[in-house]
Amino acid sequence: MKTENNNKGWKLIAYFLVPFIVVLLFKYFIQSPNSVYQDIGENNASEISNKNKAIISKLPDTVDFIFHVKPILSDRCYLCHGPDEGTREAGLRLDTKEGAFAAIGEHLDKYAIVPGDVESSLLVSRIHSENPEQIMPPVASNLSLSDYEKQLLTKWIEQGAVWKDHWAFVPPQKKDKPKISNPEWATNEIDFFIAKRLEQEGLSPSEPASKEKLIRKLYFDLTGLPPTIDDIDAFLNDTDSNAYEKVVDKVLASPAYGERMAASWLDVARYADTHGYQDDLERVMWPWRDWVISAFNKNLPYNDFIVWQLAGDLLPDASLEQILATGFNRNHKITQEGGVIDEEYRVEYVKDRTNTTAKALLGLTLECAQCHDHKYDPISQKEYYGFYSFFNKLDEKGRIEYNEIPKPNIKITPKEVEEVLSFVKLPDSVKAVNLMVMKDDAPERKTYLLKRGQYDAPGEEVELQTPEVVLNFSDTLPQNRLGLAKWLFSDENALTARVAVNRMWQQIFGVGIVSTSDDFGNQGALPSHPELLDWLAVTFKEEDWDMKRMFKRMVMSSTYKQTSKVTPQLLEADPDNVLLARSSRNKLTAEMIRDNALAVSGLLVNKIGGPSVKPYQPPGLWAETTSGQGLTKYIPDTGEGRYRRSLYTFWKRTLPPPSMLTFDAPTRDFCEVKRQKTSTPLQALVMLNDPQIMEASEFLAKKSLKSNSQSDEERIQNIFRKITSRYPDDKEIEELLKYLVYTKNNYEPANSDLSQNEAPSVDVYAYTVLTSLIFNLDEAVIKG
Repeated sequence: MKTENNNKGWKLIAYFLVPFIVVLLFKYFIQSPNSVYQDIGENNASEISNKNKAIISKLPDTVDFIFHVKPILSDRCYLCHGPDEGTREAGLRLDTKEGAFAAIGEHLDKYAIVPGDVESSLLVSRIHSENPEQIMPPVASNLSLSDYEKQLLTKWIEQGAVWKDHWAFVPPQKKDKPKISNPEWATNEIDFFIAKRLEQEGLSPSEPASKEKLIRKLYFDLTGLPPTIDDIDAFLNDTDSNAYEKVVDKVLASPAYGERMAASWLDVARYADTHGYQDDLERVMWPWRDWVISAFNKNLPYNDFIVWQLAGDLLPDASLEQILATGFNRNHKITQEGGVIDEEYRVEYVKDRTNTTAKALLGLTLECAQCHDHKYDPISQKEYYGFYSFFNKLDEKGRIEYNEIPKPNIKITPKEVEEVLSFVKLPDSVKAVNLMVMKDDAPERKTYLLKRGQYDAPGEEVELQTPEVVLNFSDTLPQNRLGLAKWLFSDENALTARVAVNRMWQQIFGVGIVSTSDDFGNQGALPSHPELLDWLAVTFKEEDWDMKRMFKRMVMSSTYKQTSKVTPQLLEADPDNVLLARSSRNKLTAEMIRDNALAVSGLLVNKIGGPSVKPYQPPGLWAETTSGQGLTKYIPDTGEGRYRRSLYTFWKRTLPPPSMLTFDAPTRDFCEVKRQKTSTPLQALVMLNDPQIMEASEFLAKKSLKSNSQSDEERIQNIFRKITSRYPDDKEIEELLKYLVYTKNNYEPANSDLSQNEAPSVDVYAYTVLTSLIFNLDEAVIKG
């Protein structure tokens, strides 16, 4: 009887005590560590694990939504709780403030985030849960949060969950340049922003690069060609305080500047000399390329440069030049294959123009909304097709016949060249060319939302519109492509100027301030120097979109003029050189590598514009990889066509120049705003074996041997300077002399055919191999 009463007593205790213990444990595990510490008290702080202490010590004093919280939400949560209504779970939306703070649950009595109240915030309990059925992100998603990220989110909520709109959609503000401890280091405003960040990280700028290194980098960045020895010597001997600025002005005024800028823009515009797809027959678009070079050299303001390409045909009293510029949006692929469905491919062309415009000018992955609402950015599928509708008014065919010139197009004859298109280098042997352009000659065509992005699944009709998150399209603007072009340059548009200056920065410094220059959305990288980016964007607009002025500001900065030498401290603190405490060592582009060899050897034909040319290419390559009625026979040019700049190399879309692909040139199937950066064995094989490099080596060797009065040391020094832009030191001269002697001693005429002619003399052979060796130095393929 007594035992039975005792059991009843224990049951009563358990009945009341167990729930109390559960509540305490629940409270403990969902609280942030900071709050837990407050509840436990300092005397019991030792009970908290050293691991949690270490994590908490690394948390920022104030958790910022944009820089700390949003990247986590975007990367781990938006797939199920983001903009796409079709994949949204539990009625929870975390990409908007209203959605994140809204009531959820069956009875709308729960909240994912309650500012300042971690106990009531379900997000906190779910991310800290150890129950595989409850934890977020779900186990099945293969996503997870680190302990640091969990505590970061928790602390943000505890501090009030201050919400901010995505930085890229907020119009840029121009702040005053910050105060720094070493203002004498700064040349212009750029340096103040860079130095301020370095001070915050406990770092200092590097010393200036040598004048030889600096002029080499400058020439490649702004002309794509190396400086001559005369250029280098003039700079070395100029002791004026403005000696460098004089060089900058000279380079910006060079015709080669327009060619260098055009090389990057051709990637953006997906330029090619063939239509693409299986048959991939030839097209004529090179007059548009000539216009691009001319526009850069005339320093056409960026807003005009873009407006003319998007809607030059719609400008009042549009000139033939402005109409020609619209070839930009006809550079997409066009099929000639039999059996295809015409409307399917016509829709693809409109999508291509839509996606190219968004990526190139807005830095948005708009194409992700073709089939459904964007999963990461607040862009609906309806908004995608509203943007698409601007480009849906051409009377074009999805499939063209062989040798057909797609319409609409314009005809360019010597008469037009003489009167208004002097920049088009029409050969005497060519009587006329037809160039594809834009023309809204199907004004009545309606646009429909395409279900799942399928051409044959039209949904509701949509009108012209732009993504609301960027800027609504005003009724006061022209309701066509010209209106879209004006919308891009509206004062309220937060993206256009930022995207433009970021890509310019990428060209000069190797990586954009926003490293994902193709994505300024939620999944893109945060700007490394946000205030500098905004300062540049606003300044670009204030200076009437003057590209040369902006490039000059960048290359004149002390930031740009730093050495690329890296110290152990810098390598540990900033291995990727995000903070720019030194100059980055950037490899020459595919075009620059070949053009450098041609230029320093004396083979380069400096002639601007005209039809594309066909330099060396492995024989039979087109025949082996082409089927149907496509281009199967590649006939290399003879004479000057073999030695033109790589910008003019014939670009077959299904098989671009193989050596250029090896050095990371894109195929130009689609718009690309930044190239990959790789270092592969294939690149070394090209440098060692490419006939163009070997021919340049032999040509330079023969030129060097013409001077009988020079010693071997002097010849080696001259070749080395031409290729690397600097004097070799005594040790390098000594090693190269040894190699020259070794090469002469191992000369075998029977195995020494260099340029498909008779065997060279021992001196020509030895110097050719020596020159090839120098071309293969790491320093020879680096800008600075």
